[in-house]
Amino acid sequence: MVHGRRQQHRAPPARQAAFVAYLAEGIVSPSGRHTITSLTVRAVHVPMRLPLETSGGTIRIAPFALLDLHTSEGVTGRTYLFCYTPLVLKPVCELLANLEPVLQGLPVAPLEVNRMLRSRFRLLGDKGIVGMALAGIDMAAWDALARVQGQPLARALGADLLEIGAYNSCGLGLIGPDRAPAEAEALVAAGFSAIKVRLGYRDVDTDIRVVRAVKSAIGDRIHLMSDYNQALSVPEAMHRVRALADEGLYWIEEPCLAHDYQGYARVRAASRCPIQMGENWWGPDEMAASLGFGASDLGMPDAMKIGGVSGWLQTAALANAAGMPISTHLFPEVSVHLMAATPTRHWLEFVDWASPILARPLAIRDGKASIPDEPGTGIEWDEAAVGRCLVQ
Repeated sequence: MVHGRRQQHRAPPARQAAFVAYLAEGIVSPSGRHTITSLTVRAVHVPMRLPLETSGGTIRIAPFALLDLHTSEGVTGRTYLFCYTPLVLKPVCELLANLEPVLQGLPVAPLEVNRMLRSRFRLLGDKGIVGMALAGIDMAAWDALARVQGQPLARALGADLLEIGAYNSCGLGLIGPDRAPAEAEALVAAGFSAIKVRLGYRDVDTDIRVVRAVKSAIGDRIHLMSDYNQALSVPEAMHRVRALADEGLYWIEEPCLAHDYQGYARVRAASRCPIQMGENWWGPDEMAASLGFGASDLGMPDAMKIGGVSGWLQTAALANAAGMPISTHLFPEVSVHLMAATPTRHWLEFVDWASPILARPLAIRDGKASIPDEPGTGIEWDEAAVGRCLVQ
């Protein structure tokens, strides 16, 4: 399965069958319900059009795990996981393949499947690679459910097909003040009204030079977000947010380590620019902890790390209660549906990393993303492109 061919599964050995029964305990599929029959998982390396250079390193390929969740009525739910590094891709795919026997025969009921899987992994924990796998299953199950209903995921969640404001987050890494202006101009040429620049250079003076160079190239009518990718200590972050206060940044994202919520509260108090974080919240409970510390002005959950569609719905409720504007992190094809169902929706982060392997990439017009008016999330694979990118 990891290599792109559907495996023929034999009946599991007695011990494995007992383990599968243990995992699936409490979920019964009534007669006539759509059920999960199999899961196909493929690993691909997709070259990135614009390599992303951050303070943590340079990403030149997107390592994706592609999921196809097959059901008893011939409906297939699809999604992908972004594994950040090829070192993680194979273990994620292997874990997903190992979970197939657990899923077989379960109803296409994402909330119940998600509850069961997370409860049974409680002793191990449901973050990291486990969390990625469970979120992938959840997103594929929601896609399958919406397809069974014959409507877009946004409508299956009770929302409408809206246009969601998007900012271009492709490229514009740590490429310096000489190269950044031209790349910034190319990013807004597609009609975007907002883009994001990565910061975290050796000194704050270079950060400022880059911001000023980009602002000079794109003008004051284009919003400029910034992202430090956790590069700074808390004292250095406090120093730099003060230095950047008058540079016209829309937000400053993840200046220090993601889970130092007390440190973020100190940085936020020192900053006149909104502080953004959330892409590293592993589940709604971590968002709740962040809110409790007053760690940020804004939130941007990641559809995979937050727990798929099911985790996102809980997160959107927390944000609504707190009055926090919510943006997205990666996965624009799924996230655009989630934003439609988010009361405090803010910005969709657009990246084109999966576009080369999609039959119909997400459409962006005049800086807005349009939700596809077709069943599910609209994710369909360009099989020829997938074949060229398969990891053998």
